Formats: sequence, structure tokens, C-alpha cells
Amino acid sequence: MTDKPSSLKNNDSLSSADELFADSAGQQLAGQFTFDSAVARVFPDMIKRSVPGYAETVAMSAVIAGEYARDHTNLYDLGCSLGAVTLAMRHGVKAQGCKIIGIDNSAAMIEQAGHYLALDDGSVEIELMCADITAQPIENASVVALNYVLQFIAQDQRLALLSHIAQGINDGGVLILSEKICFDDDEQQLQDKLHLDFKRANGYSELEIAQKRSAIENVLIPETEHAHITRLKQAGFSRVIRWYQCFNFVSYLAIK
Repeated sequence: MTDKPSSLKNNDSLSSADELFADSAGQQLAGQFTFDSAVARVFPDMIKRSVPGYAETVAMSAVIAGEYARDHTNLYDLGCSLGAVTLAMRHGVKAQGCKIIGIDNSAAMIEQAGHYLALDDGSVEIELMCADITAQPIENASVVALNYVLQFIAQDQRLALLSHIAQGINDGGVLILSEKICFDDDEQQLQDKLHLDFKRANGYSELEIAQKRSAIENVLIPETEHAHITRLKQAGFSRVIRWYQCFNFVSYLAIK
């Protein structure tokens, strides 16, 4: 398993195979995809098989935390789900006196993340919160992770959230922003095809692919790279670097 922190690789009893859309029952989820207990249970398998490059994003979050975390500052994992990035950053931090705060509005995700946290042997303090990331203060931050979360936020609220995050990051601090993006030209068709081929290679049937797309298409709203970079600079970040891309999934490093 590459999508979990190394300390959790052998604890597969906490998760199950993603079969939510494997039969006609998956039609009930159409148009109302939520991060409930059923999704939390299969989430490690779901994201590994659905998001190309996810494992690398998690692993490199640890490297970035090691580079940018400063003594006696906070690190945030916003929309932390099961806490993979939270724990990766915990093991990457080199600075002293840091605290990592993982926030998610899904009680099921936070509960499951708590089980993983209990099995982890890291020493950096972690606090998990079930809360709305748009309403929580960001304070004294050196590193903030927002991985595959902004795409689920209403488009007219995205700038406000990023501005709020930027205001809470100390000068020289960073935001890790990972997203599924769309394209302005014929590259979109190719990237979509490669992503679908990735899902098929990971064992998803045509029925599963179709039903999941139906469930999530009105919930996950991707944007172009230009839109993301423009908004990050409007929010108060001085520099934006695309440090990773795998098909139509990218990760940016936005420096305050």
C-alpha cells in the first residue's frame, strides 16, 4: 500500500476494497456523493485507484514540510480525510515545537483518522478537528496542505478560502495545493482518456466508472491551471510553482 503513511501499511483491517459503484446499488449515490462512513471505509483503496500520483503527493508533502516548517509554528492539513498527509508531514518535519492540525468536515473521516493516528509512532503533536475549513482560523502557519479539496468548494467561495489561508501563513511559508484540473484545448480529451485508462488498469469496471462519474460530476468542479495560478496570486501568494503533474491531476507550491 503506497497511499498510507509507512507506519500504517500493514493495518489494512481499517479499510476495505472500493466496491461502492460495482453494481446497480451505486445508482443511489448518483448526484449525492458524500464523504460518509461508507466512503471513509474504502477511501484508501478508492483514492489509490482513482487519483494518479496520489501516493507521490502524500510522500512529497513530507519532504516539503521538512523544508518549510519553522520552529514553533503550525502546520495544517485542510480537508485531511483519513490523515495521510497529516501523518506524512509529521514524519517529515525537522523543526522544533511544531503542531499539525488536521481538519475535515466529515465526522466519519475524522474518526477513522483518529484510529490511524493512534497507531502512529511520530512525536510531533497532532490535533484532529471535525469542522468546516472555511470557518476555522489559520494562525502562525508555516505549511498548509489543501490536497484535492478546493475542487469540492463552491467556485464563488474559493478565493475567500485561499485569501484566509494566505493571511494565516507566515512570510516564507507555503501552501500545497493539489487539484484535478481541466484544459482549454484538445488536451482535455487526451487527459480524460488517460485518466479513464488509469482507472481501468486499476480494476474498475465500465459500470463503476460511469456510476462514480455520475455521482461526482456536480460535486467536483475542476478549473484550469491559469484560473488556479491567477487566484493564488490574488489571494496573496507571491510565487506559484507546479511541482507535480500526473495526467489531469497537479500539485502546486504557493509561496507567501
